[in-house]
Amino acid sequence: MTEELIIAGFGGQGVLSMGKILAYSGLMEDKEVSWMPSYGPEQRGGTANVSVIISDNRVSSPVLNSFDTAIILNQQSMDKFESQVKPGGILIYDSYGMHKPPTRKDINIYKMEAMDAAMAMDNTKAFNMIILGGYLKIKPIVTLHNVLLGLKKSLPERHHRLLPMNEKAILKGMEIIQLVSGMEG
Repeated sequence: MTEELIIAGFGGQGVLSMGKILAYSGLMEDKEVSWMPSYGPEQRGGTANVSVIISDNRVSSPVLNSFDTAIILNQQSMDKFESQVKPGGILIYDSYGMHKPPTRKDINIYKMEAMDAAMAMDNTKAFNMIILGGYLKIKPIVTLHNVLLGLKKSLPERHHRLLPMNEKAILKGMEIIQLVSGMEG
């Protein structure tokens, strides 16, 4: 099993953190991983993306030109990465702020209302964990247990009190992800 994933959005949306948590989770499951962030000098408000590879086999290169899954959190990233999802792959997006949804017919497209759910939880910082939960519902490449351990490892100790809220957000994401269009045929 090899999963080649890109997570892309604005800086400050937790894009890089999501990737790091997935990479840590993969390591805890004795998988080979690659985590390669990319962001502009603006960081917050600029675009950011991270490619993550989680594999049972050795990762030969962290550089990817196409992806099994794309998690897209802003329109600029949709415009850039929709075409790079492999045929038969998965595109997950949050509709908040999107004015042009994905149109491909050869991939499975899932939509989340994660920002709305985060606002309903009165915690917009939970947005990325809601997205992560939706992804893990569709592609359970790592266990929830190890995701929570990865989250604990990536959070400073002073924020460990937030772990239960993050777990709740992940579970919420698993509930709200919805298939928009599947492959024809």
